[in-house]
Amino acid sequence: MYRAGHDIQQERRLRQIAPIVVLLVAWLSMRQSGPWLSRVFLTMWVHELGHAVTAWLCGFAALPGAWVTMIGESRSPLVSTVLAGGLGFAAWWTWRTERRLAAIGVVAIVLLQAVLTLALGTFKARAVIVFGGDGGLLVLGTALMLTFWVPPGNVLQRNWLRWGFLVIGAFAFMDGNHTWWTARHDSDAIMYGQQEVAGDSDPTKLTEEFFWTERQMISRYLLLSVLCWVVLAAVYLWGAVTSPRSTADSA
Repeated sequence: MYRAGHDIQQERRLRQIAPIVVLLVAWLSMRQSGPWLSRVFLTMWVHELGHAVTAWLCGFAALPGAWVTMIGESRSPLVSTVLAGGLGFAAWWTWRTERRLAAIGVVAIVLLQAVLTLALGTFKARAVIVFGGDGGLLVLGTALMLTFWVPPGNVLQRNWLRWGFLVIGAFAFMDGNHTWWTARHDSDAIMYGQQEVAGDSDPTKLTEEFFWTERQMISRYLLLSVLCWVVLAAVYLWGAVTSPRSTADSA
């Protein structure tokens, strides 16, 4: 059982220090050797999962794999129905178990799915799916890091899974940030061209197939980066000034 007193103070210190240290290590790694090493071992999977999650939210079947994600040719009503049903159940369950913030987050995802599936044409949806690769580095990286603030006693905290998610999330997050903040003043950081497995790179597809300008592409990634930084900073500050509550305490 999670103990009070000393353990709570230790948890608060971990929340204040660990995310900063891991983000700093990830940033230094990107500065020294670029994103290639981390992509081979960690962030490539987050990138491909970003494509897949975006595709599911847009109503397309998708299967993430190593360096490439298979996307369906057309929207699948089955995918949309199953995803909406799963999210609806998650919203009901989190609300019933008094996880209010989680419930609100799930409802926001349901609304996002509705917009991407019902209000977005196929052409624009495919552009968003391509954007979702590096977008996933930022959004999913943030989500993985946020698991570090689960209540003491949560399964992620008891089994140390949050430490793995923190590391993976921080490297993914810094991978996306490194590329697009560097691209603001150095377009050589943008990975144009072809990949041996996947064909045209995402930036090449966005500019040549979907007619985004380079400036539009960079500004959209940077806007997403800023939004993720704001969310991460808000949760960090909240965790730094509040006392951790165990799952038993909140039940």
